[in-house]
Amino acid sequence: MTTTLFISPGACAMASHVALLEAGAPHETTVVDLKKGEQRTPEYLSVNPAGSTPALRTDRGVITQNAAILGWVAETFRERDLAPVDDPFEYARFNAFNGWLSSSLHPALGKVLFSRPALEGEARAHAVEFALGKLDLAEQHLVEGPWVFGETWTLSDGYLMVFERWARQAGLLDKARYPKLNAHLDLVQSRDAVKKMLTVEGLQPV
Repeated sequence: MTTTLFISPGACAMASHVALLEAGAPHETTVVDLKKGEQRTPEYLSVNPAGSTPALRTDRGVITQNAAILGWVAETFRERDLAPVDDPFEYARFNAFNGWLSSSLHPALGKVLFSRPALEGEARAHAVEFALGKLDLAEQHLVEGPWVFGETWTLSDGYLMVFERWARQAGLLDKARYPKLNAHLDLVQSRDAVKKMLTVEGLQPV
């Protein structure tokens, strides 16, 4: 079974891209250029009517949303031990963390980084403070370290990496305020699958 992952380099679809690589899953990637508006073309809307990436085309149809794709990859490639799929409580924690990333951290950082027109003045200051509060929550309460769930790596680590990269690139991931998140980002970026993802997407570690 070969799947097709629709990505935009550097965007949140990095999480699903890493997941497929960590699983050793046969797949192809198709780039959707968000800056050119390719996500709004009839061709892409026929894949994902929501007009966003990622989208994963499988032999049974299309799956959208990183959190759902990560769950599908973990369940489909159980032998790779990508998430605690056999422990209902721990698997619920895995899904809860991924849900928090998608519904809370992503929109908070996205408002700061991707609002068009760009936020300025007091509006930007408020958005930055709100996003930093989300990063504080991850630093102080959610990320156990060295991986998200302590000593056990899961696909959640690749998902968190997306937002740590964005925050570091934007100068928001202060090393003194976020030592755990900075260490986590460096650790995740050292993984072979992440290095391969960055190469394929034409990116560099940050």
